[in-house]
Amino acid sequence: MPQPILTLPAPAKLNLMLHILGRRADGYHELQTLFQFLDYGDELSFSVREDGKICLHTEIPDVPHDSNLIVRAARWLQEQSGSSLGVDIWLKKVLPMGGGIGGGSSDAATTLLGLNHLWKLAWSEDRLAALGLTLGADVPVFVRGRSAFAEGVGEILTPENPEEPWYLVLVPQVSVSTAEIFSDPLLTRDTPPIKVRPVLEGNSRNDCQPVVERRYPEVRNALNLLGKFTEAKLTGTGSCVFGAFPNKAEADRVSALLTETLTGFVAKGSNISMLHRKLQSLF
Repeated sequence: MPQPILTLPAPAKLNLMLHILGRRADGYHELQTLFQFLDYGDELSFSVREDGKICLHTEIPDVPHDSNLIVRAARWLQEQSGSSLGVDIWLKKVLPMGGGIGGGSSDAATTLLGLNHLWKLAWSEDRLAALGLTLGADVPVFVRGRSAFAEGVGEILTPENPEEPWYLVLVPQVSVSTAEIFSDPLLTRDTPPIKVRPVLEGNSRNDCQPVVERRYPEVRNALNLLGKFTEAKLTGTGSCVFGAFPNKAEADRVSALLTETLTGFVAKGSNISMLHRKLQSLF
């Protein structure tokens, strides 16, 4: 087995709020959301191949190799750049699928940024983000690596600096279908647009939460349990729910009480992703 020559994190994200403004003609939804990263995530290792093959050596249950966003990102970058190089990739997966914390999108962004360096492409962040958008609406924010107020389908990003508390994230053992939530007839789709300042002052509603709570009692239960200790919120379309704490000790204390019956983790909020901090230290 070849030795990895580059190992990079793929951090989780939270949606600190999520407002849905309307449905577009193409079926996508106009939204406003505030992204923040967590110092917690998957880990990818890369080793360059000379034969042009893209090989992900970690199997993900129910996700065929060629359908994995990591493989799709690598092949798309290879095709668009004209690179003759390939790559071996290993994934250490800790982020849940269907959790609303960006696991697949983050893995794809880490792949794009990692291969940009390994294949010596010298693509700009703008170009990588535009390529990432074709893979998923959340990929660009991971490519750029800065907390941001997002508009459009999530691709129009304005850097922001919300507070960076400690979070307890609970992971109900259910995978929520984003498409199912966004197609629900009871989903709120007419929230008036806001400026970012009211968000930072506490306008933190998630328009998807009522629909997810109604469809997934496991998520509703997690929100109710965490809500006894702090304001509990849904991230994205779930299934993960989170609450902020002023310090790690307090987050750990509540985690110890709740994770006997629920899976969860404690992580620090960060306005610069740990992926970008790692890249800055390396290059």
